Amino acid sequence: MTGGLLRCAVADGVATITIDRPDKRNAMTAAMWRELPGLLAVLAADPDVRVLVLTGAGGNFCAGADIAELPTINRGEGAHLSTRAEEALAAFPKPTIAAIDGYCVGGGCQLAAACDLRFGTGDARFGITPARLGIVYPGTATARIVRLIGPSAAKYLLYSADLVDARHALRIGLLDEIVPAEGLTARITAFAGTLTTRSLLTQRATKEIVDAVVAGEPFGDRVAYWREEADAGGDAAEGVAAFLDRRTPRFTWTTPRA
Repeated sequence: MTGGLLRCAVADGVATITIDRPDKRNAMTAAMWRELPGLLAVLAADPDVRVLVLTGAGGNFCAGADIAELPTINRGEGAHLSTRAEEALAAFPKPTIAAIDGYCVGGGCQLAAACDLRFGTGDARFGITPARLGIVYPGTATARIVRLIGPSAAKYLLYSADLVDARHALRIGLLDEIVPAEGLTARITAFAGTLTTRSLLTQRATKEIVDAVVAGEPFGDRVAYWREEADAGGDAAEGVAAFLDRRTPRFTWTTPRA
């Protein structure tokens, strides 16, 4: 499926959303921010989608919000558009991976940080640049960056508005893996393919529990719920049986019980 400047394709259990505005380094317009939550909702409800990959066209991930639209995006109802998109991405119930090449700046970092994992090339460049414009980065995005890389590293990026390279990003936890530029697609395909063979139930449980731990929220009830779900859904029995039989498990769980 395709839609405007956000292209989406689904193959072999992996949905790939491509930010497709290469002439502007994939800067996000208000319309693109507005479109993303609805697209994510469709993919979240699709049982054939097991993993989501977010990437950019033309050698860049995303250069942030379109500067020409900042007066709109930074005021009134428009000020909430990027936050809604970020929160929708963070709440996506299945594993999410940002595949990053080139610029990942401002709103691009906002989107990348909302993904579960971030793989980037050695050519990737990261920055959070409101200090160059005299504006305030969204509160949810600031909090997410702090939780991801810590307060000192977050202040470094936000105070300076400087771009940092992939090695710096890897060191502070903004990247999980650096991949050669020519091998990024292959690495993402292989890793996402591995995730589609694992238990989606375990992945969804892990996502909820880890996010609760990071947010400092109680998680005991969530652990109990997902253990019951694993027993009722059959994934736990299948996993043990496959291990004992020395075969690949055939996990069948797709959605929680009503």
